[in-house]
Amino acid sequence: MQFSIVFKTVGLLLMLFSLTQLPPIIVDYIYAQNETSYFITAFSLTLLSGFVLWLPFKNSTKYFRIREGVLVVVSFWLVLSLFATTPFLLSTSLEMSFSDAFFESMSGLTTTGATVLSGLDGLPKALLYYRQQLQWLGGMGIIVLAVAILPMLGVGGMELYHAESSGISKERLTPKLTQTAKALWKIYISLTVACAFSYYFAGMDVFNAIGYSYSTIAIGGFSTHDVSIGYFNSYAIELVAIIFMLLAGINFSLHFLVWRKNNIFIYLKDSEFKTYLLILGISIMLISSYLFDAGYYKTIEESIRYGVFQSVSMVTTTGFVSTDFSLWPFVLPVFLIFVSFIGACAGSTGGGIKVVRILLMFKLAMQEIKKFIHPNAQINIKLNQKSVSENTLVSVWGFLSLYVIAFVMIMLMLMFSGLEQVSAFSAAAASINNLGPGLGDVSANYGGISNAAKWILSFSMLLGRLEVLTLIALLHKSFWRF
Repeated sequence: MQFSIVFKTVGLLLMLFSLTQLPPIIVDYIYAQNETSYFITAFSLTLLSGFVLWLPFKNSTKYFRIREGVLVVVSFWLVLSLFATTPFLLSTSLEMSFSDAFFESMSGLTTTGATVLSGLDGLPKALLYYRQQLQWLGGMGIIVLAVAILPMLGVGGMELYHAESSGISKERLTPKLTQTAKALWKIYISLTVACAFSYYFAGMDVFNAIGYSYSTIAIGGFSTHDVSIGYFNSYAIELVAIIFMLLAGINFSLHFLVWRKNNIFIYLKDSEFKTYLLILGISIMLISSYLFDAGYYKTIEESIRYGVFQSVSMVTTTGFVSTDFSLWPFVLPVFLIFVSFIGACAGSTGGGIKVVRILLMFKLAMQEIKKFIHPNAQINIKLNQKSVSENTLVSVWGFLSLYVIAFVMIMLMLMFSGLEQVSAFSAAAASINNLGPGLGDVSANYGGISNAAKWILSFSMLLGRLEVLTLIALLHKSFWRF
C-alpha cells in the first residue's frame, strides 16, 4: 500500500474543501446573524489539517493502483464528513452532539437528506446555506466518482456501459480525465443555475431558490423548512422540482453525449433512460389512482399532483416531500420505499441499486425462462444493442447480493439498537438508498433515535453512496496485504 499518495491526495482534498466554508461567511454578512466566527474557525482548521497531511508527501510521484484508489475514494467521504461537522459543533444555535453533527454532515455529503434537526425555519441562514451546499458538493463528487473514477478502479455502475451508448468509458476517459471533469462540471453547474432561476421565477426568494437548486440537482432532499418543499404549497415550484429531479436522475454521461453531439434524441436510444421513464410512469399511475380511488383526496387533480411529485421524489431518491406521505394508506409509503431501491440511473446523483442493474436482472430472468422452454437455444442479453458479457452479469449479481445482505444486516442492527420493525426497515432503506425520509419513528426526522442507530445509519449512507463493493473491499483483510 502506497500511503504517501493517499495522504497527499486527502490533504489536497481537505485544503480544497476548506474553501467551501467561506461562502457561508458571505451569507452571514448579508443576514448579520453572528455565525461568521464559526465558519472562519472551520476554514482554518480544515486548511491547516489538509496542509499538514499534504506537506510531508508533496514531492511524491507514485501512481494510483486499485487499492490506493479505493482508499482515497472512501477517505474522501469519511474525512470530509468529519471536518464538515465543525460549523455544526461550534454554532450555539444548534448545540449538537458529535454523533448528530457527523450524521448531518454525512447525510449532506452523501446526498441522503436524512436530518436530525428540527426547527429549520428559525435557524441562521448561514447554517441553512451550508447544509444545502454540502449536498451540492457531494453531488458533484458523486458524478466524478461514478462516471470517471470508479470505472477506472473496476467498480461502480458505469462499467456496464459501452462507449457507444454512454459517450464515456474507462478506455476513452482515462487520457482525458481533466477535460471530462470540466465537461461534467459545466453540465452540473448549468443545471443548477437553470434550476435556481426556475425556482425564483416560480415564486421562491433568492436564498431559497439557490438553496433548493443545490439539493434538487444533487438529488439530496435537504430543505430550509421543516415541511420541506410543501412549505411553499405551489404548483409552479413543485413542477420545477419535478423537472429538475428527473434531469438529475439521468446518467450524466448521457447528458454529456447529448451535449457533445447536440442531439436530444440520443436520450430515446438509451435502454436505461427508457426503463427509468417506464418505472416513473408506472409508479405515478399506481400512486395517483390509489389516492383518488381510496378517497384520500377529493379531486383527481390533487391525487395526480401529490402522486406525481412524491413518485418522482422517491424514485429518484431525492427525498423532498410536498405532503406527509407517511399518513397515506400504509401500502403507498411502503411501495415508495421499495421503489427507492431501484433508484435513479447509473452515473447520476441518485442512490439505490440503479435502473441499469434492475434492467439487466429482468433481462437475465427472461433469458432463464426462455432457456427453460428452449434448453438448446443460444440467447444473448443485450443493452443498447450491444451484448453484455458474462463477467458483467456476474458482477451485477454479486453487487445485488451484497446490497441485499447489507440491507438486512443494517436493518437487524437497527432493531437491536431499539427501533421497531417499520422504523428500522424504512431507516435502513432510506440510508442505504440515499433517500432520506422514513416511516414510523423517523418519519419527521432522525433526532429521536439513539446514537448507536445514528452511527449505523451514517455507515449505511456511505455504504450506499460508494456502491457497497468499494467499502466492503476496504474491510477485507486481503485488501491490506502488501
